[in-house]
Order: sequence, then C-alpha cells, then structure tokens
Amino acid sequence: MNQRTILVLGASGLIGRFVTDDLRARGFRVVGLARSLSPAQTMSALDIELPILSRDAAALTRLLSEHAVDIVVNCLGVLQDGPGSDTHAVHRDFVARLLQAIADSGRVIRLVHISIPGTAEADRTAFATTKREAERLIAASDIPHAILRPGFVVAPSAYGGSALLRALAAFPLDLPAAKMATPFQPVAVEDIAATIAWLAVRDIDDPSVQAVTWDLMQSEPITMAGVIKQFRHAFGTSGWPRMAMPSFMLDLGAKIGDLASTLGWMPPMRSTAVAELRRGVTGDPSAWIAATGLVPRTLMAVIGRHSATIQDKWFARLFLIKALIVASLVVFWLVSGFIALLVSYRAAAGILIAHGFPSALVDPITIGTSLMDMSIGVLIAFRRTAAIGLAAGIVASLGYMFGAAVLTPDLWIEPLGALAKTGPAIVLMLVALLMLDNR
Repeated sequence: MNQRTILVLGASGLIGRFVTDDLRARGFRVVGLARSLSPAQTMSALDIELPILSRDAAALTRLLSEHAVDIVVNCLGVLQDGPGSDTHAVHRDFVARLLQAIADSGRVIRLVHISIPGTAEADRTAFATTKREAERLIAASDIPHAILRPGFVVAPSAYGGSALLRALAAFPLDLPAAKMATPFQPVAVEDIAATIAWLAVRDIDDPSVQAVTWDLMQSEPITMAGVIKQFRHAFGTSGWPRMAMPSFMLDLGAKIGDLASTLGWMPPMRSTAVAELRRGVTGDPSAWIAATGLVPRTLMAVIGRHSATIQDKWFARLFLIKALIVASLVVFWLVSGFIALLVSYRAAAGILIAHGFPSALVDPITIGTSLMDMSIGVLIAFRRTAAIGLAAGIVASLGYMFGAAVLTPDLWIEPLGALAKTGPAIVLMLVALLMLDNR
C-alpha cells in the first residue's frame, strides 16, 4: 500500500467520487470529504461529511494535520450562483484559504486542482472567471501544484451536462445546429484518476512537476454532435430520425432552469451551461501526454466498447422526464387547491352539503383541504422539501380515497372518474419520490 495520504475535496461529485474510489483501489490512503454524501457513497470510515466551505484557514490547517495529508485534490465546484451556491466563495475564496492552510501546516503538500479548459479572454461567466482567478492564486503561490483542466468528462456515472447529453442521445432530438458543431474534446474520468495517481507517486521536490498546468482531453478534435453520436451508437438510437431544437427553446430552457435553481434544484440546462456550451471545450493536451506518458482514451474506446445496459437506457430516457413529472405534480396540487378555494368553492362545498355534512364543518373542511393541496404543491416545488411534499401528497390522496369510500361512495362512480384517477396520481408521486436522488 502506498503510504501517502490523499485528501479529496468534493468526494461526492462526478470526478471526486471516481477519483476517491480509484485511488483507494491503487493502494493509497484516501480521505474523501464532501458537504454531503449519499449512503451509497459512504464506503469507508474515511468518507467524511463536513461543511468544508465554512471552515477558515486555521480549521483547514488542523484538518490537514489531523489526517497527515500529503496531497490535496480539490474537486469542489458549482456551476452557477443561487441558493446555497456561490461561485466566488467556492472557486476563489475557498482556494485562497486552502493555500493559506497548506502554507501554515508545516507540511510539504502538493495541491492538485481541478479547473476548466479555455483562456481567460474567452471567459464570460462567473463560473469561468472565478475558476480562472483560483488558477492565478495557485500559480502565484510557492506551493507545489498541478492545475488539471479536463475536457468534457465521460464517466460511468452521469450528472449535469454528461447526463443531458445521454438524454439527448436517447431521444430523437438535437440541439440547434450551431451548438452541435461546437468543439467538444472529451476525456475519460479514468484518465483524470490515472494522472492524479501518477502525480501522487512523484517526489514532491521533482522540478518537472513542481508547478504544472495541463489540459486533459483526447487529442483528436471532435464536436458535440460527435460525442452524442457515440452515445447514440451505444443506445442503439443512431438510426432514428431526429429533429433539431429551435434556438429559442434552448434559451427558454435555460431561463426555466435558472428559475428551478432558485428553488434549490440543479438542472443541467441553465444560463451558465448555455454560455459555456457556446464556447465549447477545447485545449492542447500535448504537454500532459508528454510529461506523463499517458495515452488518453478516445471517445470510441470509452463509450463504444460495449452497448448500453438497460440501466443506462432507463436513466437516459427518464432524466428529462423527471423534471416534467415534478413540474406536473406541482401544478396539479397548486391548481386543484386554487380551483376548490377560489374558482369552484361553492361547488366543492356543495358536495359536502349534499352528503349530509354539518354546515358548521363545510367551510372549514373545504378551506382546509384546499390549503393543504396548495401547501403540498409548494413543498414539492422546493428541492429541500420535495420528498416531504411527495410523501404528504401520497398520504393525502389515500386519505381522500378512503374518506370517499366511507362517506361519499357514490363519487367512485362519478362519470368523469375523478377518484378513480387518484390512483395513477399516487403512482406518479411514488415514481417522483424514487427518482429524487442526484447522487
């Protein structure tokens, strides 16, 4: 076993999780740290949940000393500002504190920082500019470091943009032609992990890797259309007819995504994602290849080596549908409560009166159930409370069905079948509840 200890920050993300597991398999002692880890990601006693972004430099110094860290791999990043996400705080301010902590630790520590490809002149978003500011802070320090700039990351798992491309490959839908022609050089996540492992065994005083910045991606130029084509080949959808999405739909989707992000969701299609998409993903991996001797895997080697499994296909098909399911349930509960409370209040109250409810209870029950329905819709709308809202919706629907069976059984044979349709609504809420996980 390699005796060096590696601290991976952001061990719940696409790159961070794979790197953590891969380095452990190679024999390194790896501390995987994230703000939150799913139960499936807690594979070791060294998988630690910690609100690392709130720690000051002194607390970070203690963390490095407590775990006798030799290498820090910083995979932390957020796409866009929003509730709980601050690009400046994550990309720039935290890196400044981390550099201070490493300098104050009294230990010789190498920093491996995951950044983005491209040039400062082409940066147009807070995501890109703050990433570049972090690079400048690291380059100006005396700390041994490697700044890695991966291209479009292809991994066994899929979050965000990588999940979106899989979804596009599973449907007969293309992005606008100009976007499909955007340069999009990919890299296998295995190559990122192999690079970090290569750095981890190098002597900390080796001048050839004392301060390096490398683009990590395959050498052959490729477009977004080429990336999606490989996924379509794996999914068996390459022969399907396709329709290009109008440009205005892409912009509209970004605005809807921005709105969803204010509610705590993390949709892949947001204004920052569209802006970065327009820029493309390009770089020059020659320095990386020459220094490490690694031969980057081609996209065909990564995706085309086997057909997609049924798990891959289900995920790709359901990824975009998940947002539609959640949105439809929010509208369903809000509208049903609104109609009963304001539009058809007398009709709703009349049902209770017609079935012999005491007049003193009619208004409280009608108002209370309407407000309850609307509250369920609000709970589902916010990511933090969505699970509570869906569970409450299932319980409320079962309550409506049971109450109707006891008190108003004739409603079960009502011509429009309102109560009979509650069963499929319950199933849809159960599906949404089971699909809430992002990690």
